[in-house]
Amino acid sequence: MNKGLEFKNGLKAAIPIGLGYIPIAIAFGILSKASDIPNTISIMLSMVVFAGASQFVGVNMLSLGAATVEIVMATFILNFRHFLMSASLSQRIDERTSKRFMSLLAFGITDETFSLASMWEEKKLSPYFLLGINTIAFCSWNTGTWAGLLLGTALPDTLQNSMGIAIYCMFIGLLLPSMKKSIPVLVVAAMSMVIHSMFKWIPVLAGLSSGFTIIIATIAAATLGTILFPEGVEN
Repeated sequence: MNKGLEFKNGLKAAIPIGLGYIPIAIAFGILSKASDIPNTISIMLSMVVFAGASQFVGVNMLSLGAATVEIVMATFILNFRHFLMSASLSQRIDERTSKRFMSLLAFGITDETFSLASMWEEKKLSPYFLLGINTIAFCSWNTGTWAGLLLGTALPDTLQNSMGIAIYCMFIGLLLPSMKKSIPVLVVAAMSMVIHSMFKWIPVLAGLSSGFTIIIATIAAATLGTILFPEGVEN
């Protein structure tokens, strides 16, 4: 196995992912700037958390004054699928790969890199090929974050403040295609909205912080979804 060649092949294969990440990461950087999040925290989120949806949620919760434990719990729940993605890809990687290297690969897995790697035609995945994919994704996301932070300083205050709606637009954009194709997804999304609204409009529940209401609504809707649709989204 030519490690250098496999790494280069991974870099080339992930170029479309990198190009797609940059504008989203720029939006994240601008939103962070508009939410008065320090640049250091925004950069560390992209470098350490490296999970787009969770970072948008984290910035939103920080701007709402959520406690650290609430942000960590929400991020953990949102990123729980990464356990499954990492476990799936680990079955296709050479068993001689060290655990330290496997941990590095697991850190770089995202929805997009997982999709690319899982659909790759070769039965066994080279760890260096996957490292190349993850490298492009990581560098593109962090480059976009830096660019967004720089652009945020140049934008008028009114435009920066309007970026707060970006997180809602992003999640609506992610949800709508699935809601059109799947009744279970539509029902679970509707239930989560109803449950979250209850915490705002019912006086007894209104005292809970915004962070915990997001966590509770997510868990409750997902639990109800598994009860109502035990056979999954195929129905």
